[in-house]
Amino acid sequence: MKLEGKRILLTGAAGGIGAMLAEALSARGARVALVDRNAEALEEIRERLAKTGGQALAIPADLLDQSQLATVVEKASQGLGGIDLLINLAGLLSFRPFAEEDPVLLERIVQLNLITPMLLARQVLPHLLEAGSGRILNVGSTFGSIGFAWFSAYSASKFGLRGFSEALRRELDGTGVGVTYIAPRAVRTKLNTGAIYRMAEAVKMNMDEPDWVVEQIMVAIDRDAKDVFLGFPEKLFVRINALLPRLVDLALRGQNRVMETFAREVYR
Repeated sequence: MKLEGKRILLTGAAGGIGAMLAEALSARGARVALVDRNAEALEEIRERLAKTGGQALAIPADLLDQSQLATVVEKASQGLGGIDLLINLAGLLSFRPFAEEDPVLLERIVQLNLITPMLLARQVLPHLLEAGSGRILNVGSTFGSIGFAWFSAYSASKFGLRGFSEALRRELDGTGVGVTYIAPRAVRTKLNTGAIYRMAEAVKMNMDEPDWVVEQIMVAIDRDAKDVFLGFPEKLFVRINALLPRLVDLALRGQNRVMETFAREVYR
């Protein structure tokens, strides 16, 4: 997709990846509707983009409130004059034993990571189908292909997002509307807690910088990519897990025990 003049709806725009992605999209001539619940941060980003000649629209919204989703799409479409690309970036995670998971948080994770992207896609899709062009880009995770212990709710939500992306892509074949699923490995953002960073250091988990992830998202958009898995050897493990999941069970057993210590930190 050529980004010059394209109209983009971006969720999670005030986050570490989101703010950088908004800047990258704007620098390429796209007009961006910025969506996040942090109104102050959104306005700062909008003003920063405006100073460099970019066109952006700030739409504060709580994406966990389903009643606000249709309004978000309507405001974006009216403010931009239409929508060419929906980027579902907003997300939430939890690192803890599933038996002790907060039921409210569990629902919020599944809602924000899976249901919200599906509902937004449902709202945007008629506009894209009428135009006969456009794209939906869902930002998933390596955890959506390899189920990691202590991240059960998060992994489940991302597995669902990957499945939704695949099914919708096949459904839209021949319509001119595409679906991209991009799966980063761990990224250094404020989404991670201190326990996660300590765990990552203990097990030598690879973590990428947000700016590199943004670069890969931009490449995926340029290429109208279908599935993109980031990082080596993680992208290789994704393939191995699909073919030999019980082998991966054995490979992760020792790491899981180390991770458990950090996952239980909040309960001490």
